[in-house]
Amino acid sequence: MSLTLPPKVTARAYERLSEINAATGESKALRVAVEGGGCSGFQYDITLDEPASDDIVLSGTGGTVVIDPVSLPFLENAVIDFTEEVIGARFVIENPNATSSCGCGTSFSM
Repeated sequence: MSLTLPPKVTARAYERLSEINAATGESKALRVAVEGGGCSGFQYDITLDEPASDDIVLSGTGGTVVIDPVSLPFLENAVIDFTEEVIGARFVIENPNATSSCGCGTSFSM
């Protein structure tokens, strides 16, 4: 059985999470989950949430990212980042395990 390597979170993603928490006056974690669905078979679900007791916790300057144990294998060696473009700003996932993804970047297949 191989060890699953957790995803990496960029400083920019932690910084944006810190800004969101400061603006809301809360201290929530960024939850990144993988669910069945979307146009490619799997989709990312990114929300603000409280950590659960069985979550994998990634901490950095300005925030915490949590991943449930079921989603972790789908996110092995992925990079969680934050991007700002003309069309909007969002958290993005660069997933080396995805064999294809949709145009919007929220769903993928393996």
